[in-house]
Amino acid sequence: MSTLLLVGGGGHAKVVLDIAHAAGFSVVGFLDPDPAAPPIGEVRRLGDDATAAALRAQGLTLAFVALGDNRLRRKIGERLRAEGFRLATLVHPSAVVSPSASIGEGTVIMPLAVVNAAARIGEYVIVNTGAIVEHDCVLGDGVHVAPRSALGGCCTLGEEVFFGLGACARPLSRIGAGAIVGAGAVVVGEIMANIVVVGAPARPLPGVDSEAVL
Repeated sequence: MSTLLLVGGGGHAKVVLDIAHAAGFSVVGFLDPDPAAPPIGEVRRLGDDATAAALRAQGLTLAFVALGDNRLRRKIGERLRAEGFRLATLVHPSAVVSPSASIGEGTVIMPLAVVNAAARIGEYVIVNTGAIVEHDCVLGDGVHVAPRSALGGCCTLGEEVFFGLGACARPLSRIGAGAIVGAGAVVVGEIMANIVVVGAPARPLPGVDSEAVL
């Protein structure tokens, strides 16, 4: 059984902890900047981000960044790598992942999610509960595909896209890096980078970019 360090102690980390246990990992503890962060079940806070180097020196080698913020998740993951950690890939046993799909390090595939044939999932990606990533989709690093959302075949999502709760994209859609697709939106073509889109069909919110929302 592999021993795993989590970074993050919030709600997302609670779900990741369950998935790690279901996937056969032993979680030694978590890091969080809040000294008063309560335990997650029986797993306790070991310190803040600065503690990671000391834990690595003690022989801990495997970590996972359990943070919902796309940009921060990537940033901390790269810092852990620089300190000598390997990043786990977590797949819940109830998820369906094609043997021909590829999944990057630091990515989590949550319960009842589907990743179909020849899909390519980058690093630090969240494929959330019940989400569907159809055949030949490409998801860049740091993407979050929210619960019950669906991507038709051959969709491409750029780095750090947030694809909202229950949203869907027709086949061959392309979504630029950093874009935010609102809950329930329907993407029917190409979405530019760093904008926020909502509705059916998905249209930009005038005067709002993704930096203003994050």
